[in-house]
Amino acid sequence: MKLLNNKIAVVTGGTGGIGKSIVKTFVKNGAKVIFTFFSSEKESEKLKNEFKYNLVESYHIDLSKSEKYSKVLIEYVIKKYGNIDILVNNAGVIRDNLLIKTSQEDWDYVIKTNLYSVFNLTKHVVYPMLKQRQGSIINMTSIVGLIGNYGQSNYASSKAGIIGFTKSISKEFGSKNIRCNAIAPGYISTNINAKINLKIKENWIKKISLKRFGFANEVANCALFLASDLSSYVTGSILHVNGGII
Repeated sequence: MKLLNNKIAVVTGGTGGIGKSIVKTFVKNGAKVIFTFFSSEKESEKLKNEFKYNLVESYHIDLSKSEKYSKVLIEYVIKKYGNIDILVNNAGVIRDNLLIKTSQEDWDYVIKTNLYSVFNLTKHVVYPMLKQRQGSIINMTSIVGLIGNYGQSNYASSKAGIIGFTKSISKEFGSKNIRCNAIAPGYISTNINAKINLKIKENWIKKISLKRFGFANEVANCALFLASDLSSYVTGSILHVNGGII
């Protein structure tokens, strides 16, 4: 039996390493997935072509922009498919720099894309979920949101904000059978981490109990758990997927 059979899922940032894996995992488990992308149109088409057209749909959106873009996305999905069962707020950007070198523009862009988008999409998706009396919202935070990181004050702040937001939303809507959880990945093998200096990677691995980086599919499997009825009594939780580094 497929865990997400006939479910409608919206996944933001669907062309990145983790996002792409979540899309694939959800589709293989029976969900219809609408994933968002911003600058990676080629990757979007490539991902859609891996499945039948009626299983995956892409949606172009700049999540750093105003609330109305998020509202239009949710309204579009509801009008076309009738409901939304799962929302995965996965989209995220980085603009790393030391605090004294971080511009207001870089700070705003990271906060708006990573944190505001979670607020905007969640705010609008709860309306149809309230009518359905059910829903699962999954927010992608990070180990950095828990422990901070050198040169990532903007990114760490956005991810820490997601944790507080998740716990608050779980309390607001739990009585309506709308669950809200977060996943906090540690160091995952993605294209971004592939560019990191080998010595830095080796130092990180020394601190990880499992002595390796994680894989995107390992994060996606956790998202599958939180999206499915297997986690029907789980809300307000932060699922740590970090190999034991903390």
